[in-house]
Amino acid sequence: MTSETIKPVTSGTFQKMKNNGEKITMLTAYDFSTAKYIDEAGVDSVLIGDSLGMTILGYDTTINVTMDDMVTFTKAVSNGVKRALVVADMPFLSYQVSKEQTILNAGRLIQAGAKAVKLEGASDFIVNEVNHLTTSGINVVGHLGFTPQYINTIGGYYIQGKTYENTIKLLQAAKKLEENGVFSIVLEMVPEESAKYISENLSVPTIGIGAGKYCDGQVLVIDDILGKYPGNTPKFVKQYANIREIMTDAISTYNNEVKNGQFPQPEHTFRLTDEEREKLGYTTIK
Repeated sequence: MTSETIKPVTSGTFQKMKNNGEKITMLTAYDFSTAKYIDEAGVDSVLIGDSLGMTILGYDTTINVTMDDMVTFTKAVSNGVKRALVVADMPFLSYQVSKEQTILNAGRLIQAGAKAVKLEGASDFIVNEVNHLTTSGINVVGHLGFTPQYINTIGGYYIQGKTYENTIKLLQAAKKLEENGVFSIVLEMVPEESAKYISENLSVPTIGIGAGKYCDGQVLVIDDILGKYPGNTPKFVKQYANIREIMTDAISTYNNEVKNGQFPQPEHTFRLTDEEREKLGYTTIK
């Protein structure tokens, strides 16, 4: 497929897919090669999630991730993507301080290659920030339900929207985001029925993560579905491969072969000509 025939996925594509009842796919990526493979597999969107705080940088939460971190990884991922819509998370405190700081930080991610940014929450302040971004020409994805950047105030990894009243509150928050320009909303760790109700009462598409099958699309962390992350795997993840086992076996084999003199072999080695080798005093090398 030539570059001329590749039709990039856009925010408008998301809306058309919802309108047509087509499911939207999204996966996280944090590096060039993974992003390239996700893109070539036909996934609709690549998210540079601040989950990289755990998967790449080894933190316990996403709160330690900085704007510089996000810009670096956004550049790497964007270089690997030709078709999918690239979305970058705005990290903790990059959009909760002032409109000026929000627009500057979002602009850094867009300049790094993202086509949209994602913000968590729907307080009046956040909704105003969303409006400021969208009216400035920056695509925004909302994020409701369990919001990892608020882990300290939430108090843990708890399911959100577990009652009728809380479901209605989530829907009202989603509508505020929709009215202020988001083109999609991530729903995380929400009961399936609640997510279905919210999805059916919004014009923009919802992307679920631990929110059941009735969302307009799904997103998961790439390290989780490949079995690569060494930490706990959430209940809502389906593991499609066991890369951790493959990597461990390969690395162990390499380690043993080097120590036992089995690697490298002649096919992995560059050699001098006989004439040049003899000048060094070697008549032969086994």
